Amino acid sequence: MGILDIKDVGKRFGGLQALSDVTLSVAENTCHAIIGPNGAGKSTLLNCLIGKLIPDTGSVMFEGKSVLGRSAHEINQMGISRVFQTPEIFGNLSVIENMMIPIFAKRDGSFKLDGISAFMNHKEVLEQAEHMLEDMNMADKRHMHAASMSRGDKRRLEIGMCLSQQPRLLLLDEPTAGMARADTNNTIDLLKQIKDERDITIAIIEHDMHVVFSLADRITVLAQGTPLVEDTPENIKGHPKVKEAYLGEAH
Repeated sequence: MGILDIKDVGKRFGGLQALSDVTLSVAENTCHAIIGPNGAGKSTLLNCLIGKLIPDTGSVMFEGKSVLGRSAHEINQMGISRVFQTPEIFGNLSVIENMMIPIFAKRDGSFKLDGISAFMNHKEVLEQAEHMLEDMNMADKRHMHAASMSRGDKRRLEIGMCLSQQPRLLLLDEPTAGMARADTNNTIDLLKQIKDERDITIAIIEHDMHVVFSLADRITVLAQGTPLVEDTPENIKGHPKVKEAYLGEAH
């Protein structure tokens, strides 16, 4: 068993079988990538992992406990954080204010945006936020409005906000989507650092194979909602079934 175990998961939307008998296990303290061509079922699977969808069949277990039927807040409290395709930050707030929000919410169990003034002078929360900004190499941006930053810096901030809640599993949904190559490479370097220095497991859905092969210890390839191949990056490269799924024919 891994830290995340998916067994026989199936999901249908009307006449479309989006997922069928998906089984995979994510080992603790590894980076596991889920890839596949458009329509392979990657996003559907991710939404099953975070409680946004409930599969018709199968189970999703995190550290031996089911995530099915739980709210997003409950899943977060279990130790799972998600980074979305589009950075989810508060653009009208400063960088340090953004970083303080998840720390405060983790501490007190809830947060209302209109109550931000209540914790801005909270010394302990502020110190934790400043420490995380230093870890993210963003201390010099602490007073910037988040909306004014580059997409790469917004992503870096969002990852830091997730890490501030001390998750055991970080789910990344195409974290480099829409980025310039320099920002993509910076994000890869950041995720490598997180992987090497923190006691955390990473599961990533990504189209950019440069990102996947730079980070993943294990790769699962989905095709038409079903796992096609699971192997190491070295063995996935050039695999005939993978080429067939992406290119339409084996080589």
